[in-house]
Amino acid sequence: MNAPLPWLAPTRDTPVDAQVLVPGSKSLTNRALVLAALADGPSTLTRPLGSRDTQLMAAALTSLGAQVEKDGMTWRVTPLDRTSTAPVSVDCGLAGTVMRFVPPLAALRSAPATFDGDPHARRRPMGQTIATLRALGVEVDDEGRGALPFVVRGTGVVEGGPLEVDASASSQFVSALLLAAPAFANGLDLRHVGATLPSLPHVEMTVHELRRRGVEVDDSTPDRWVVAPGPIRALDVEIEPDLSNAGVFVAAAVATGGRMRVRGWRALVEAFGGSVERDGADLVFHGGSSIQGVDLDLHDVGELTPVVAALAALADGPSRLRGVAHLRGHETDRLAALATELNRLGGDVTETEDGLEIRPRPLHGAIFETYDDHRMAHAAVVLALRVPELFVENVSTTVKTYPNFAPVWERLVA
Repeated sequence: MNAPLPWLAPTRDTPVDAQVLVPGSKSLTNRALVLAALADGPSTLTRPLGSRDTQLMAAALTSLGAQVEKDGMTWRVTPLDRTSTAPVSVDCGLAGTVMRFVPPLAALRSAPATFDGDPHARRRPMGQTIATLRALGVEVDDEGRGALPFVVRGTGVVEGGPLEVDASASSQFVSALLLAAPAFANGLDLRHVGATLPSLPHVEMTVHELRRRGVEVDDSTPDRWVVAPGPIRALDVEIEPDLSNAGVFVAAAVATGGRMRVRGWRALVEAFGGSVERDGADLVFHGGSSIQGVDLDLHDVGELTPVVAALAALADGPSRLRGVAHLRGHETDRLAALATELNRLGGDVTETEDGLEIRPRPLHGAIFETYDDHRMAHAAVVLALRVPELFVENVSTTVKTYPNFAPVWERLVA
């Protein structure tokens, strides 16, 4: 099959003035799906995100014995049937939540489950997930790779109890264990022992969703979570907008000195010299007359780094982005990818130990590689607003979290 032709992203020579309602959160959708699959009865998700990652999660849970019935903007989930002994295969695609959240669930079944994914997925760090499952007494066969593919050989019971994990590479290691912990025989006393824990708000989201379903979680000690064993109450939920997907639209206002109205979101627009105001249920972001250089610690909002880097490349002064060493283990090594692609356009970007230093230079058009990473595509379209003749390789990778992104973007900014 021939690869799709690169997409010419729209350029804008006047300030953008638009409004957008972003789709539901991938992070919330996939957490809600996992918890519904473990719940004590059926649950309904309203306005879930219907992206590749969430479809992969629904398919993965279905393969393990759950049922996910989709009726437009409503998904009804019937919990896992853990009595099945049939071997299953789980396609993780390139979804970190699937490859990390689902293996602990597979360990609760009395049957082997084979996990694999896209070619890029086989380069994502899975050694911590595999080692953690083994520490819980689960047999995992990875033939020494520490990566996909691997086989989880569940026995139907995971004892749980005290466990240490180094989640410096991704907070998903913590969330994966917390989501399954109520189903462990002894619950879980989890301690993060690494130097730093990225994207802590995603762990806080996980704890919040557990508590909403009646699960007892003690997180009063930093880097420690004690989850009591017991039922997960079925809960009907409405999925909130995906905040990280809003970043690319806010960036359009900053890049063009224009205005973007987004429902229910905060962002880093003020750091770049813009402003934000609330108008009823919406936030309205205004770009300034110029884009200022920034010095930002993005540790807790690492997903925004590609878009922030794009704005920094368009700024009037140098920028430093810090606290995001963990992005080297995402869909691709995002720090290396950003440096490579920005420099390909004529930029001046160097990698640091935990981020990027970006010195603005005149940029020119070229093909911007996405590395099958949706956030790289977001960076490209922001740059294209000010850089004519910028082609985005495989813009369709945005389907991971935002179906129909390209036509929506064209409609708003072209």
